[in-house]
Amino acid sequence: MTNLTDNKMKVLSLYDYSGVMVQPWIEHGYVGVLVDIQHMPGISSTESTIWVGGDVLKWEEVLKQTNNVCFIAAFPPCTDLAVSGARWFAQKRVKNPQFQKQAMDLFYAAKRIAEKLNVPYMIENPVSVAARLWRKPDYYFHPYQYSGYSAEDSYTKKTCLWTGNDFVMPEPYYDPSIKPDDRIHKMAPSSQRRNLRSRTPLGFARAVYYANTLLKTSV
Repeated sequence: MTNLTDNKMKVLSLYDYSGVMVQPWIEHGYVGVLVDIQHMPGISSTESTIWVGGDVLKWEEVLKQTNNVCFIAAFPPCTDLAVSGARWFAQKRVKNPQFQKQAMDLFYAAKRIAEKLNVPYMIENPVSVAARLWRKPDYYFHPYQYSGYSAEDSYTKKTCLWTGNDFVMPEPYYDPSIKPDDRIHKMAPSSQRRNLRSRTPLGFARAVYYANTLLKTSV
């Protein structure tokens, strides 16, 4: 089994339940480190994947000691930030005046970890008030723009990226003759709706891998 401090090259993905983001890296020999409060508490692993179950804020100092990390992705929960839920903000603020500050703390934790490990990083969220509470995103994309890497991703969902440490934004790769659908907005309510709506598009994950490993040492 692998661990956080061994010599294997790793990609760290925070607030990541699905693991789609690290799939292309794992396919090319890297170890994927998935951190999410929905995983089994503590640390479990196989040869290719490490799952850390818990609050990133509580695991921050441990994660900063992860060895041989070459890339970091983060997907902070958007429930209290996305503009699509703005109609509930006032009600939430009455119950907890600090609700958006607490949500942004998850952004900042990801940034601190990436700066400590000094590797390229991206922090992803839908269109949200993070642009006002922190800074404007560096990039925007829709999943369909990378459907050339995964035909299943031909749908719209405007997504923001805050990046740093020489992150390389991949060039779009898709068939412009195919009209993308809006399945995300029409998704029926279910117990898994939140996870399904926030699931990383595989095409984008592959594009990020290719764009950000060109100058990396092979594993």
